[in-house]
Amino acid sequence: MASNPNILCIGAVLWDIIGRCDDPMALGNDKPGQISRIPGGVALNIAMTLQRMGLRPALLSVVGDDSEGRDLRAACAEMDLDVGPMLVDPALPTDRYMAIEAQGTLVAAIAHAHSLEKAGARILAPLADGRLGSEATPWAGPVAVDGNLTQALLAEIAQSPLFAAADLRLAPASPGKAERLRPLLHHPRATLYVNREEAGLLTGTKPANAAAAAQALINAGARRVLVTEGAQMAVDASADGTLSATPPPVEAQRITGAGDTFMAAHIAAEVAGQPPEKALFTAVNAAAAYVSGKDPAG
Repeated sequence: MASNPNILCIGAVLWDIIGRCDDPMALGNDKPGQISRIPGGVALNIAMTLQRMGLRPALLSVVGDDSEGRDLRAACAEMDLDVGPMLVDPALPTDRYMAIEAQGTLVAAIAHAHSLEKAGARILAPLADGRLGSEATPWAGPVAVDGNLTQALLAEIAQSPLFAAADLRLAPASPGKAERLRPLLHHPRATLYVNREEAGLLTGTKPANAAAAAQALINAGARRVLVTEGAQMAVDASADGTLSATPPPVEAQRITGAGDTFMAAHIAAEVAGQPPEKALFTAVNAAAAYVSGKDPAG
């Protein structure tokens, strides 16, 4: 298990149940394919990629004291992720996510993150009780936060002295939860990682592409944003200017977790000291490798 973490990942840690089919699928189809259960959730997906890229992540989340929770914690520990700060609540079941993918495209997904929402601010206890920081000596490193947290908790994080020195990296988790990030949109130390659709939801616009989406977020008061648009483009924008990169063409084998891989690879590149243009290039290539079925850190 990792010790002395240098980055925190706060949010969903759960089991991904993914069904994949090589044929196209439409509503009501029943087709052969493969079903797998793997460790997942936005925070965990980010942490796994960060670990493969040489960082030492700690997870702040919740699992139940059930067989699924024990198995999940053991799987995370085997990957050298620090699960010590995680909340284990016997009254809550371990969360799950279910998705169907066909020909590398997401058909549908349901996220069951109710336990994370019910746990609320209790998952942040290690930041206050001295394990990872306190109000007097707040955590001063990077923190990846995902939008599976409730909007109320995200608003609390935006004002909390526990995050007064943190480098906040934010992901909405899905378009359906993008608007939860609004309390952090103007945060002076926040970097947002969103796709074009999520940027539009946050800004109330319909941007034509990733560049327009990034500019809409900057106009809305965001300090820095990274906007992806699938295989088309990725943009890094701030008041200082805009960078863009085009992902290499690949044959899609999977899609769930691609955005998390992009975000983690970008954070790792910047922690390693890469300049913005190179870090963006590193992130788009890592995401493309992931989509093609390869190890993004390989």
